[in-house]
Amino acid sequence: MDGVDIYNPVENSITPTQADKVAAWFLDGDYDGRTFCITQAFFPDRSAWDKLARALKGVVDEDRFEALSGTVSLPFPAGKHKRVAVKVIDPRGNEVMRIHRLA
Repeated sequence: MDGVDIYNPVENSITPTQADKVAAWFLDGDYDGRTFCITQAFFPDRSAWDKLARALKGVVDEDRFEALSGTVSLPFPAGKHKRVAVKVIDPRGNEVMRIHRLA
């Protein structure tokens, strides 16, 4: 996930968001074309995680924390539908989804 561009129809403009400022992105590793089922979830905006880590006072596992704040999915097998769907939510709450066919 490199980031997300959101179209604003009122101003006829595109607002880009860099990957490290994306609020969240989710992966459905076997998208059936109808129902999005989250199989992986990521929260790249580290500023929100830093606040949570301070609140938890060192309870956060740094390796897991790093994986959940990333922009690269974890490995997953191709499912029976051979499609993966990615939903990205920008800091303003706008949501977009893209579907990729797997070989």
